[in-house]
Amino acid sequence: MGTKLTETQIQQRLKEIEGWTFEQGEIVRTYHLKDFTLALAFVGMVGFLAEKAGHHPDITIKYNQVKLALVTHDAGGITEKDFALAGQINALV
Repeated sequence: MGTKLTETQIQQRLKEIEGWTFEQGEIVRTYHLKDFTLALAFVGMVGFLAEKAGHHPDITIKYNQVKLALVTHDAGGITEKDFALAGQINALV
């Protein structure tokens, strides 16, 4: 599960991870890919990482844009688990 981070801790961690923001209780990032095919391939890779981590983001696809949102539901907020997966996702691009 992990320990829920405070908003101050979340803001500090966001400085360490490119492109992610804190919105409505989740950390989110929108990736802009070349086209729809690459967006789908990216989502497949994210799915593989998420399944391996046992932690699944909400995913929205709009043609070449992929928006990911992470929160640890059973902890009731953001944990290090969210930042760990966000870092792995960032390493994909």
